[in-house]
Amino acid sequence: MNILDTIVERKRAEVAERKQLKALDMIKADPFYTRKTISLVEGLSKPNASGIIAEFKRKSPSKGVINDRVDPVEVTQAYQASGASAVSILTDSYFFGGDDQDVVQARQVLEIPILRKEFIIDEYQVHEAKALGADLILLIAACLTKEEVVRFSTVARSLGLEVLLELHDEDELGHVCETIDLVGINNRSLKTFDVNIARSLRMAGQLPKDKLKVAESGIDDPAQVKLFRENGYSAFLIGENFMKTNDPGIALHEFRNQIELLG
Repeated sequence: MNILDTIVERKRAEVAERKQLKALDMIKADPFYTRKTISLVEGLSKPNASGIIAEFKRKSPSKGVINDRVDPVEVTQAYQASGASAVSILTDSYFFGGDDQDVVQARQVLEIPILRKEFIIDEYQVHEAKALGADLILLIAACLTKEEVVRFSTVARSLGLEVLLELHDEDELGHVCETIDLVGINNRSLKTFDVNIARSLRMAGQLPKDKLKVAESGIDDPAQVKLFRENGYSAFLIGENFMKTNDPGIALHEFRNQIELLG
C-alpha cells in the first residue's frame, strides 16, 4: 500500500468518528457557515496578483517536521502582507501536523481566500470546510472517482466554495468537470512523493482553457514561476520553500522580489 492509500484509509476512519462526534446540523450552526466567501478566481484576475498560494504546513510524510515552531495566525498574516493571493492551510493532523483551528484562527484576521488543504473523501468534509471559514477546497483526483468529484464540487459550489481539483497525470484528466474552478497539477507524486516539475509543463496544454491552472509543490526557484506563467499557469502553490525558513513571510517577500527582477 502506497502513502496515499495509507492516508486515505486513516482518513475514512477519522471522518466516520467525526460524524459521530458532531452531526451535520451542528456544523451548519457554526458561525462561519453562513459567511460570504472570498473568490480566489476573482483575485487572480487582478492586474498585480502574485498568484502565489502560500501554504502553512508543519510537517509531511516525506520530509518529517518542516517547521513546528511558528504560529498559524502570524505566518498567514505575514503571507498576506507579503502579497500572497491566498493561503493554504493543512488540516490533516496525523500526517501533516495540521489542525482545524488553524483555519478558524486565520479566518478571523485574513482578508484573502483560505484553501482548506485536506484529503476529502466524504461530503461531510465539504461542509466542515465552510464552517471552518475556508473559501475553497481541494479535491484530489487520485483518491476520488469522477462521480465523487462531481458530487463534492457541486455541494461546494452550493455553499459558495470554489474548488481546486488536483491532478497528477494524464489518466486523471477525465475528472475535470463543469463544477471545478481551478485545476492544479501536483509536481509531487502522492504515491511516491517524488518531485518532477516537468509534469506541470507537460500537462499544461492538455488542461481545459476555461479553467485556471495551478502549479503545485516542488517550486523553490522564482524562475520556475516565470516558466509556469509562460505555459499558462495563473497560480502557484508553495509551502515548504517558505515554511522551512525562520520567517516564512519574509521568505515569500524575497521570493516575490526575485520574480519581479526576472521580468
